[in-house]
Formats: sequence, C-alpha cells, structure tokens
Amino acid sequence: MSAVALLQTDLPLPLVRRGKVRDVYEVDADRLLLVTTDRISAFDVVMHEAIPYKGAVLTQLTAWWLEQLTGLLDHHLISADTNAIIAAVPALEPYRDALAGRSMLTLKADVVPIECVIRGYITGSAWKEYQSTGTLAGEALAPGLRESDRLSPAIFSPATKAETGHDENITIGAVVHQVGAETAATLERLARSVYEFGRATAEPRGIILADTKFEFGWRNGSLLLIDEVLTPDSSRFWPADTYEPGHGQPSFDKQPLRDWLDVERKAGRWNGEAPPPTLPPEVIRTTSLRYRDAFLRLTGAPLDLARLGLPEDR
Repeated sequence: MSAVALLQTDLPLPLVRRGKVRDVYEVDADRLLLVTTDRISAFDVVMHEAIPYKGAVLTQLTAWWLEQLTGLLDHHLISADTNAIIAAVPALEPYRDALAGRSMLTLKADVVPIECVIRGYITGSAWKEYQSTGTLAGEALAPGLRESDRLSPAIFSPATKAETGHDENITIGAVVHQVGAETAATLERLARSVYEFGRATAEPRGIILADTKFEFGWRNGSLLLIDEVLTPDSSRFWPADTYEPGHGQPSFDKQPLRDWLDVERKAGRWNGEAPPPTLPPEVIRTTSLRYRDAFLRLTGAPLDLARLGLPEDR
C-alpha cells in the first residue's frame, strides 16, 4: 500500500497492541512508537478502506497541540519528526515511507484506565441519556436542556476504556473508587485545563470544541497526558457560524462517512455490523478532505505534505 493511505504496519519492533487506528510498538524499556494508520471506524466497525492522510492529520495535530500546551502540563511526546525518530531508532530506516508524518516516539507510562471526557455541550451519548432519564451517568442534569446546548460550566464526564465497542459513562464516584480521590481530582483538573485551553484556541478560529476526551498515564510519580490530543477523532469540533441548539451539529471529522453509512443502513444494504460495506471513492475523498480541513482551520496552515515526506494523493 502506498504511503498516501496506510492500513497496517509491520515493523521490526515488538508489537504492544493494534487498536482501531494505532499500531503501538515497544522501542525499549523507556519508549514506545505510536503509528497512527489511516484506518477508520464508524459505529464501532473498522472499514476495509483507508482514508488518505488521516493518520498524519491526527499525529501532526496532536504534536501541534502538545507544543502549544508546553508549560501547562507534562506529556509523553518525544518527537513526531520522522527524521528524528529514525535517528533515534535506526532499524526503522527501511520503513520511512510507512512512518512519514504518522509516527510519534513517546515515553512509556502506566495508563490510567479512565477516559477523561469534558463535555462543553450536550450531545452524543450524553444527549441520548438525558433525553431518556434527565441524567448523565445516572446523575441529574438541569431540566429543559436542548440538544447541543452549551453546558456552563463544562462537565467532567469520565468513562471506562472499552477494548471493543463504546466506552461507558461512569460517575466521578466510580473514578474515586477505582483510582482514589487525589488521583481523580488531579485527572479532572488536568482535563479541564486542557479543554479550556483548546476551547479558547478554537473559538477565534470559528470552531466550537463541543467535547473531547483525554488519556493520562503515570510516569515517575507524575501524570502525563498521553495518546492523541484535541483531534477530530477524540473531539467534536463544530463550525461556529452555523451553530444552532435544538438539533445535532455538523462536525469536522468522519461525518461524511457516518452519513453515507446511515443511508446504507436505512436502505437495508448494511445491518450495522461487521463486515462493513465497500466505501465509494467519493466518500473516501470527502472524508479525507474533512480531516485536512480541520487541521487547516485549527493550526492556520495546511498539512505540509512535502515537509512530512508524504506524496500528493492523485
């Protein structure tokens, strides 16, 4: 497969895990290599086709955010520069094309098994539960909220980390029970600080950060921000100029794919489970463009394919 769209890697390092999107390798006792492929999932099903540049967008956007966050909190990123990564791990030189733009050399950390979700607006699974019971993770919310209403203040809404399927919303009490009161309070404080930074950065760019999730890990007694950060896969970004509460909002992520799959499901051509239908080239193209547009809007510059060593998709 060309370096434009990469479904899977096979590197000469021990494979730690292969997730829906990321292939994680052990470099040594202290470091990991995270390769964000161009795999894409929707409705908990991984598609057969790759989305060009998706992995590069997620990786480079994470690196951009972590650079902006320097001084606010500690994180696991050592480098997202392919040359620097190969210089640090020379055995990867033959795999440069696969790694280009999509790889991060990171510090190892003991992962905290909690998804730290911050919800600034009520949408998604939170809206579904609220519609049904007026609650979020079983805890009452204010009455009379409309879909996509802003939540003030934003809600810390932790979730379990599911290996398959959806993460499940849990109470802060459940987090305290699992990791202790001090760690739970620190997770909430750090997650809120990154969310508020992201919201303040996105708003002048005409983007609403509706909600997002973070992961943290322990290293030498300190919590590090790990995995991806404020990307279209881990966050809901909405265009501010069309925002209107009372219904769902368009988002800068895999929405073209979800919309097409919805049509297939309603038409009875797909049952919503694996295996997924074959994606038309236009759906692949528009989804790829949506990710690259998110990168441009957030960072103010297009994804620099030449600098990253990525070819143009032709």
